Amino acid sequence: MAVVPFLILFPFCVSFVMFLTRNSKARAAISYVCSAVIIGATLYLLAQWIMGGCNTITVYTNTELVDHVILGAELILMVFVTVLCFKYRKYWISLLSIVPTLLLAYFELYGPEMEVKDHIYIDHLSILMCLIIAVIGTMIIIYAVGYMHGYHKHHADVQDRRYYFFALLFLFLGAMFGFVLSENLLWIDFFWELTSIISFLLIGYTKEEQAIHNSFRALWMNLFGGTALAIGIVYFGYRAGTVSLHSLIEMGVSGEVIATIPVALIAFAALTKAAQMPFSTWLIGAMVAPTPSSALLHSATMVKAGIYVLLRLSPAMAETSTGTMIAFIGGFTFLITSFMAIAQSDAKKVLAFSTISNLGLMVACAGVGTPETVWAAVFLMLFHAISKSLLFQDVGATENCLHSRDVEDMHGLLFILPRLAIFMFIGIAGMFLAPFGMLISKWSALKASVDERNIMLVFFICFGSATTSFYWTKWMGKIISASHLKEKTFRDVTKPGETFSLTVHAILMVLLCMLFPLLSEIYVNPLITSMFGEAQNVLPQGVLYTLVAVIVVVFAVPVLSYLYSKNMRKTFVLSYMNGINTGDNRKFTDSFGDEKTLWLSNFYFHKVIGQRKLMIPSQIFALAFLVIMLSMILGGVSL
Repeated sequence: MAVVPFLILFPFCVSFVMFLTRNSKARAAISYVCSAVIIGATLYLLAQWIMGGCNTITVYTNTELVDHVILGAELILMVFVTVLCFKYRKYWISLLSIVPTLLLAYFELYGPEMEVKDHIYIDHLSILMCLIIAVIGTMIIIYAVGYMHGYHKHHADVQDRRYYFFALLFLFLGAMFGFVLSENLLWIDFFWELTSIISFLLIGYTKEEQAIHNSFRALWMNLFGGTALAIGIVYFGYRAGTVSLHSLIEMGVSGEVIATIPVALIAFAALTKAAQMPFSTWLIGAMVAPTPSSALLHSATMVKAGIYVLLRLSPAMAETSTGTMIAFIGGFTFLITSFMAIAQSDAKKVLAFSTISNLGLMVACAGVGTPETVWAAVFLMLFHAISKSLLFQDVGATENCLHSRDVEDMHGLLFILPRLAIFMFIGIAGMFLAPFGMLISKWSALKASVDERNIMLVFFICFGSATTSFYWTKWMGKIISASHLKEKTFRDVTKPGETFSLTVHAILMVLLCMLFPLLSEIYVNPLITSMFGEAQNVLPQGVLYTLVAVIVVVFAVPVLSYLYSKNMRKTFVLSYMNGINTGDNRKFTDSFGDEKTLWLSNFYFHKVIGQRKLMIPSQIFALAFLVIMLSMILGGVSL
């Protein structure tokens, strides 16, 4: 399986080359070619796995040299973080890197000899994650080639360090491949820390004061989770004599007490990586970074690392205090951040709160730990990765054209920038409309919660889904509205690479919806069976044709809206206004003789359910709940 180390090391090598490349055309060519290579290598891994009967593959038993290299790299990361923390006078944050790193170093060098049969684990879930990382991740890089050109053109005050930016993007892909393919918990910890540090550097790319502040907030929250991860690994290693992830899961499933504390600590660490309450603010702060960073952190990679870990641990968390803790925090995050999303008019902030909200539902499904909820979580993860990456990229491209990312400024976008509006419509539809998988997955999660008589989770899902529909409907209505038509005064400056990535995402979204039942039957059900020993056929095969018919209806909406608008222009009728219509249905003269513009504007309730109103109380509540639950779990009290 030489392709496995290639997938991990090749992006690292490309990252080094990118850092040395200062020519924009050369950098673009390298990005395109190397992205194709990464996708090709991932498809080759998929082919090998399929030819092996789609069975679990475990490889690499003698890795003593690699273990030492990883330990050395982790020590270098510790020094790097410490230097930056002292440079920016964030001294206490350095402790969150020094303490766990030295703890793991001591454990590896002077602790008991560990038994790890295999260091790489390839199964349905890891293959799925590799496909998401390879396809979505590389499409984001291709998109970034054109986007960053426009970004620095419109942000002339930001130092042009695209060589550094692209180096970090490829480094991120390599770290994520290593994370999802590793079986050794010590390897997982290293890649966990690496993704945390790279995201910190991406968020602080502009070096502006707010960017630096937000990047350090992301750093300490993720390092805090990394500290819990390290303690859990060391505890499990000393008690069980192994640092194998699946050994931990097997012990947890069989109910061995030895696995209780490590599972709880690692699950807690995953909450920080998945930006759940009270750690959600780091992901919101990541919005200061250029759009490709936001897309990469919010869709395919960073946040999905936490979901991946929780899905792995899901069978071990079922019907336990840890599972209750995770499910409640996920459900609470889903509900409260859906409310806060309603109060946002900044498109990237809407996407950020939506991301945290949907991650919360995935976390809740993993915490419940039944085959049906994990089925829902897998599809939620898949649809969310594609749809949210599409939306972030489209918002970035729209911002480069409109010089604004305010939802209110996107009024009638279908008639101003029709191509970008169609992409945006597909992305939004993918997030909340039937028959897209997000809605079907929510229905599955709700059904499982009802079957389990989990009343609290039923409450969270029902009201969280309702508020989700509210803010997506506002946005979708804005882009297809034609109440005050404008002349086409904005030029579409989207680069070919950006258009290519957006097109691929849109096609994937539609295909994924159309092939939803087939994918469930041939891939996700076997995945669930490998985890739980059984799987329910949640979506019958016969639903396929119904889904295709509904897709046609859904996408007829913007087309009919556009055609209706064109017809309105031919048979133009003056609308009634609170004054004398000036003749274009956009302005009127009031009773004082002043000319005023008519605008259709959404109401955002920011003084009622805005971030300033809800965030701090929600964080306090979530933190108190976590402290109580962890105290009970660590103290040996079970629910």
